[in-house]
Amino acid sequence: MHVLISGGGIGGLTAALAFQKLGHRVTVLEQAHVFEEIGAGLQISPNGMRVFEALGVTARVEKDAFRPRSQELRFGKGGGRILTIPLREASYARWGGEYLHVHRADLAGALAGALRDRQAGAVQLGHRVVSYSQDDAQVSAHLDTGETISGDLLVGADGIHSAIRSQMTGPDTPRYTGHVAWRAVVPVSELGEHAPPESACVWVGSRRHAVTYRLRRGSLANLVAVVETRKAPAESWTATGERAQALRDFRRWSPVVRTILEKAVTLNRWALYDRMPLETWSDGRVVLLGDACHPMLPFLAQGAVMAIEDAYVLARLVTRKETLGAALSAYEAVRKPRTSRVQAGARRNASLFHRGDPISQLATYGPIWLAGHLLPALAHGQYDWIYAHDVTEMPDTAA
Repeated sequence: MHVLISGGGIGGLTAALAFQKLGHRVTVLEQAHVFEEIGAGLQISPNGMRVFEALGVTARVEKDAFRPRSQELRFGKGGGRILTIPLREASYARWGGEYLHVHRADLAGALAGALRDRQAGAVQLGHRVVSYSQDDAQVSAHLDTGETISGDLLVGADGIHSAIRSQMTGPDTPRYTGHVAWRAVVPVSELGEHAPPESACVWVGSRRHAVTYRLRRGSLANLVAVVETRKAPAESWTATGERAQALRDFRRWSPVVRTILEKAVTLNRWALYDRMPLETWSDGRVVLLGDACHPMLPFLAQGAVMAIEDAYVLARLVTRKETLGAALSAYEAVRKPRTSRVQAGARRNASLFHRGDPISQLATYGPIWLAGHLLPALAHGQYDWIYAHDVTEMPDTAA
């Protein structure tokens, strides 16, 4: 088959590698003219890394990544540690794969490089798909330049503002969650004694939380700091905000968080919106994956990884099933329960991280602290259902 993929993000590039590995020809249509630094950090948990292992790109992905020592839960004010879950060797032992932090631009570059090595000309930059048309024989992607490119299958991996989804299901009405996220990346060398720990660290507090971790082999500090805000800003990944506002949002918080806010050259301010589940993910020869069909709040760090899982499962089912219709139906049936559960878990964490009064904090974090000290195996196993999931080994009916 000739598979067209709208969107050269993490999900789209992974899908291209998976389809190419299984013998198909792929064309990735990406609207950007270059892969830029936009997007900052990603956490790639073992369930995503096993897909990269199956696709033979692990070495490329690991090259500029950082291996955190642990996951941590701490108080934003004071920095007291609530829970620590070991990673590095423990991650492979428990979940069968690495847990990595990687810059989005580095990951996209690694995947695109692998794809170009395997199929010259597969990635077409500066190509924005605005609509599609199809018949029984083929599907055509229509670009903003007026050009049309045709193939056997069109994969909509074009993100939360997907043009493919809009045509397939109609325009959506996103719901503002009441949360705004500050994002920043700062060289660790500029942070001195207030550099973040070598962990995936969640700092919790009243109506707000922050996440810190390191990128590029430990040379960069990544921050995502979320605060509850009544007024809904525009939904934009690249919007910026005022440093004074960010510092007011996290006043009296740990100097680890505040120093990153003070030193950042750019502070992006990202309003978090949620969307209702889609009734269908496909239309004839067109199918969606990743944020285009199940956008995730970032509170489980699984948005990119769910797209990676989607990509592998979709390519495998399209290759194995007798008809394209059967493959796309199976893909939706298999992936919807999994992604819906992760979406729900991310929504729950928004509340878990934002406990305000001391009684609520004691009731919530006290049992977590006790479990970490008295029943560490139980505490460390709370995300087994996510991280131990292996779509590369599971039967097609359960992936």
